[in-house]
Amino acid sequence: MSLAPVLLIEDNLDDVELTRLAFVEAGITHPLVVANDGAIALDWLHGRGVHAGRDATQLPALVLLDLNLPKLDGREVMQAIRADPATRHLPVVALSSSGEPFDIDTSFASGVDSYLQKPVDFERFIEEMKRLRAQWLDGRRGDQA
Repeated sequence: MSLAPVLLIEDNLDDVELTRLAFVEAGITHPLVVANDGAIALDWLHGRGVHAGRDATQLPALVLLDLNLPKLDGREVMQAIRADPATRHLPVVALSSSGEPFDIDTSFASGVDSYLQKPVDFERFIEEMKRLRAQWLDGRRGDQA
């Protein structure tokens, strides 16, 4: 069986590439699907728009959600995920450069399961990805597809 993907919702191409590299270094073998704005992410999840025809019953193992996104921000995406019975139970980790209490609190209020501040140091980012793998991917829904 193939591994369910991780959906990364991130508009910064440098952060996307750093996340790809950190996945490799952290031993995360789940495919990484990238949506560069909130609207495209919801289209991917629901198999509509540019992703019409994608099997929407094949959900990601995990969603990594940036907060500051074009079109729909991360909190709006989170609210849409939690409002839909098909995606309501998806594990979602906010991945943000902000460590501000307001951003953290509003992220949890919108329904995220965890909040990860993007470390500036790449080695620390790899360690965070290893923890993320252990908490959210190892032994969970990861081998469904």
